[in-house]
Amino acid sequence: MEQIILRDMVIGGDAPFVLISGPCVIEDGVKTEKIAMYLKDLAGELDIPFIFKASYDKANRSSMGSFRGPGVKEGLDILRGIREGFSIPVLSDVHRFEEIEEASKVLDVMQIPAFLCRQTDFLVEVARAAGIINVKKGQFLAPWDVSNILDKIASTGNKNIMITERGVSFGYNNLVADMRSLPILRGMGYPVIFDATHSVQLPGGAGGSSGGNRGMAVYLSRAAIATGIDGLFLEVHPDPECALCDGPNSLYLDSLPALLGMLKKIDRIVKTDRP
Repeated sequence: MEQIILRDMVIGGDAPFVLISGPCVIEDGVKTEKIAMYLKDLAGELDIPFIFKASYDKANRSSMGSFRGPGVKEGLDILRGIREGFSIPVLSDVHRFEEIEEASKVLDVMQIPAFLCRQTDFLVEVARAAGIINVKKGQFLAPWDVSNILDKIASTGNKNIMITERGVSFGYNNLVADMRSLPILRGMGYPVIFDATHSVQLPGGAGGSSGGNRGMAVYLSRAAIATGIDGLFLEVHPDPECALCDGPNSLYLDSLPALLGMLKKIDRIVKTDRP
């Protein structure tokens, strides 16, 4: 398996799982910085490798009136401050060709949104600019369809690829998380991340916004870590009920210590006993 080196962490192989976490979207700089520091301190206490995630622009919201974030310039400035000021690697998603160059100067990991994962030209341009690229697997794809995505990216010479499973469309505003997908994807030779919070999303389920069932993210996280994945993606918020984006599927910050402690134990057992 390809392993990715990011600062002092190793992603892939038998390395401990990496945590990718943060709020769905940057609501404001102060709140985002507080969340980043909380997560950094918690990950440090638990000795879990950590990448901070927050979106500067959510371009694929359910409603025209949905909050999208501060935009490219202000959002990247906030992420740059977190990256440099707190010494935390940062990840965010890019949606347009015009963002790629500017985002590549700030982001340690550039993410391809699920709905763009088959856009060949966009994949290639991001791969050329990115140090590390994380692709959200489209809700409309079977796991074996991902091999073509990986080939497109690898054609640029960039082998620092992560693929993230985030559930598959089940119909009528629902997703299903098939744990069989994780070992299938991992067998393609690149690190696999499981997005537990988007997997419990109910896309468009609230009419003008997405609903979700955050309580189930805990159980899916346990199951996914038990398959031997390389990373876990969790969107979090200090008060999800008041979050401006994806609140119904985001976890409460104060629920993380117990959850991550348990997941670390499962990860250690699985990777110690892995053939």
